[in-house]
Amino acid sequence: MRFKLLLVLLLLNTVLFAQRDRYIVSGPMIGHTELRSAKIWVEFKPEVRNIMVLYREKGTRTEKEVAFVYPGQNPYFNIAFYELNDLKPGTTYTYDLVSEDRQIIATGDVTTQSLWQWRNPAPDFSFITGSCAYFNEPPYDRPGRPYGGDSSIFQTMAKEKSAFMLWLGDNWYTREVDYYSEWGLHKRASRDRSMPVLQDLWKAMPHYAIWDDHDYGFNDGDMSYPFKKQSRDVFKSFWLNPSYGNSGDGVYSKFTWNDVDVFLLDDRSYRSNDDMADSVNGKPNAEKQMFGKEQITWLKNALLQSKTNANIRFRIIATGSQVLNPASPYDCFRRFPAEYND
Repeated sequence: MRFKLLLVLLLLNTVLFAQRDRYIVSGPMIGHTELRSAKIWVEFKPEVRNIMVLYREKGTRTEKEVAFVYPGQNPYFNIAFYELNDLKPGTTYTYDLVSEDRQIIATGDVTTQSLWQWRNPAPDFSFITGSCAYFNEPPYDRPGRPYGGDSSIFQTMAKEKSAFMLWLGDNWYTREVDYYSEWGLHKRASRDRSMPVLQDLWKAMPHYAIWDDHDYGFNDGDMSYPFKKQSRDVFKSFWLNPSYGNSGDGVYSKFTWNDVDVFLLDDRSYRSNDDMADSVNGKPNAEKQMFGKEQITWLKNALLQSKTNANIRFRIIATGSQVLNPASPYDCFRRFPAEYND
């Protein structure tokens, strides 16, 4: 009997994988997850339309339906966002992506955050983080021995029982063929997102991200990058952060997980060129900035607001550049002394 059950499960999984490959380029990926809502990201193949999401509390049969949602932000690839609402805090839900002919093409679980405030101690949790995900594409890699190589670490990460994954920039690497092409910027993100070694990780936990130079544009990119707006559109299309900067500019944001506030800082949109003088007449050069006045003002206010919240005990500030390293001369916040001292 046990052998027959395993055989049935194996056949079901084989059929599900085959269905997925017919419809999906990458994903599903879990995005921003709150106490009563969660977001799901998927890139479908170009011809695919009208994929629904059915979701239910795990172990129950009562389902709710979410329609196919086009974000309207990607002119080149068939990307959809789904928002699961009216959820219960601290509860695991099973979701199915369902085709027009009612076939399940992918499935997964998502767990909402707990409502512990004023009721219980804050739940313990762990998260994983990383950056610099370089996937080789030989025609466009640098000659000689390129970056990249073994990416099996992502399979290990997918097996961790972590609350979320925090991507710290260079989450894909644009190449010379991408820098000045809107399509190229979108294509790089789409290609790298679709790597088979990543697919289990996307659905294993929620994902939050900030960028650095290589997923923003060219190496050491700054505020002068002529495709900064297009690059921001790519970021918004491929990540489901709670928000993206302010007034149509930047990608900085903030999210809360239990008793931790996480501040995501954009180190590229407002950045002065690294070779601008650090000091003028022996004083820090006020014109040289990494984060920019608007973002720094937002951060100061957001930290003060966080301080007034009695339920927040820890605060994490995340960005793509080195901040605390006093020795490295590369991408280091110390080279922006006016902001650093502020």
